[in-house]
Amino acid sequence: MRLGVDPRKANQMVRGVVTLPHGTGKQVRVLVLCTPEKEDEAKKAGADYVGLDDYIEKIKGGWTDVDVIICTPNVMAKVGALGRILGPRGLMPNPKTGTVTMEVGKAVEEVKAGKIDFKVDKFGIVHTSIGRVSMSAEQLVDNAKEFLGMILKLKPSASKGTYVLSIYLSSTMSPGIAIDSKSVESKSNN
Repeated sequence: MRLGVDPRKANQMVRGVVTLPHGTGKQVRVLVLCTPEKEDEAKKAGADYVGLDDYIEKIKGGWTDVDVIICTPNVMAKVGALGRILGPRGLMPNPKTGTVTMEVGKAVEEVKAGKIDFKVDKFGIVHTSIGRVSMSAEQLVDNAKEFLGMILKLKPSASKGTYVLSIYLSSTMSPGIAIDSKSVESKSNN
């Protein structure tokens, strides 16, 4: 999705989180870095890996075999030291995306249910996955509507001109199919 924003300006940054009604269709591996009293809550919620110091050492050694890292605010000081490793991979926990929280169990359940975060890149384009080919057409449409609705809600007040320039939908190895961006904007107004 190409947006008419200038992401170099802080007041035109489009970044958000959306929970897709039918999930992404992908198994998400979650690592929770927390103190021992929060470990049970994380395990009950379905976290794949739970711990602190041993996982921090593992990550320093180069292990990043997870999709999402959730942590509590009190361990952020230790996790902050991993910024050089986690930052470029997009794994760094962030309070804005809900991955730094005291409610660890709730955060794990949301991520497992299909919560995705997205951010406009330096060219003003948002790339994200909204499902799998094996999902039904209705499920993909519901997920797409939810995502597009969130993008339209997040329109920065500082952006001028056309907000949604173009939208393309494709599976991993297929050509992109252009979607009329006017149809998306007109539906959001109704």
